[in-house]
Amino acid sequence: MPQINLAKQHPAVYEQLASFSGAAENAAAAAGLDPKLVELVKIRVSQLNGCAFCIRLHTRDALALGEHSDRLAVLAAWWESQYFSPLEAAALGLAEEVTKLSVPPRTDWDTGALSEEQSSAVSWLAVVMGAWNRVAIRSGYRVAP
Repeated sequence: MPQINLAKQHPAVYEQLASFSGAAENAAAAAGLDPKLVELVKIRVSQLNGCAFCIRLHTRDALALGEHSDRLAVLAAWWESQYFSPLEAAALGLAEEVTKLSVPPRTDWDTGALSEEQSSAVSWLAVVMGAWNRVAIRSGYRVAP
């Protein structure tokens, strides 16, 4: 079966995902997470899921917020760099854990840098970003220069 645009096929479901996404972003803001970190989480989840459309979209959003290109360049191997704070490293590790669903759970990211509220917010961001990745990939959203 060819790719179909899920948003056009079932716009009400798409709108519910958009609402869910907004709620996750509001939770992140209420938890005190920096908007640049929110974008880093979205990019990292999209990297793991292989969603070029969302990687490009959120990289542009991160740059618009003032994120540095060096940090974006090493995001795929964040744990090997010294660019990320303990809080950012914990959030990225948690986002990877939620995205990959390791069994048994990988908890090396849990350094205590994230509060329970922040941990929950990052988890919701990863869950909703994974859903967006699947919509974009399944719908065949084009990524061209």
